[in-house]
Amino acid sequence: MNITIDKDSGFCFGVINAIRTAEEYLSQHQHLYCLGDIVHNNEEVKRLASKGLEVVSNEQFAQLHDTTVLIRAHGEPPETYQTALRNNIKLIDATCPVVLHLQKNIKKKYESSSEQQQILIFGKKGHAEVTGLLGQTQHNGIVISSAEDLDLIDYTKPAALYSQTTQSLEDYFQLINTIKQRYAVQQHEGMFEYYDTICRLVANRSQHIREFASQHDIILFVSGEKSSNGLYLYDICKKSNPRSYFISRIEQLQQYQFQPNESIGICGATSTPMWLMEEIKQVILHNTLSCEK
Repeated sequence: MNITIDKDSGFCFGVINAIRTAEEYLSQHQHLYCLGDIVHNNEEVKRLASKGLEVVSNEQFAQLHDTTVLIRAHGEPPETYQTALRNNIKLIDATCPVVLHLQKNIKKKYESSSEQQQILIFGKKGHAEVTGLLGQTQHNGIVISSAEDLDLIDYTKPAALYSQTTQSLEDYFQLINTIKQRYAVQQHEGMFEYYDTICRLVANRSQHIREFASQHDIILFVSGEKSSNGLYLYDICKKSNPRSYFISRIEQLQQYQFQPNESIGICGATSTPMWLMEEIKQVILHNTLSCEK
């Protein structure tokens, strides 16, 4: 049986840095709070929990005092830092540099613009990164997640569009063209500006994953169910190879049967740990050998 793990799948730089930061702290301390899941993958969250990383919600965070809390790669809105200062919480800030740069640009644009200026953010409503970006506008920005949200824009007023860093490039530029057309109808084309803020290290994975999926009989796409990037990349896999299956836990392998002559490709999201993909490969090999005996 030929099983190949996609070497370009797995954690992006921002996630690697956040996890390394947590592990380095926990090598010297028994416990560390993390505001929200450090990564949208339950198996990795469980692994780090066994080392002493405790996930807290925003509500729980607000009740903490005199302790240390990790800020994950997704970033946080300004009010998180204000709460930390007020409650004497030491923050270990592992915000991804790409996200941090975007936050600063949105904040600068918002603070330097007129009251009529609209800040548009293309992304998933409620996503941690989007919440952090929205916070730079004192939550006055407009999140665009679907076609219906386009009606929230006032096409007689200026607007600046930014994107969540992990969104699809193709979808983003389609959105840009749609908004351009709506401004043109109002004869206010010059009022709309946009910025390409999508992380290329993440965006470039879509074409690679498309090619990888087409090279195998079966694709096992490994990802957490809450990962936006995972759902997006899995959809690409499914379109390239109908025999693509979404796996979040090793136990799910029991529902699939693999033939010895089949080529299996294992890949994942930017939030998928390589160790989990390796374990899935070993389980398949072990089960195959057991059946042959």
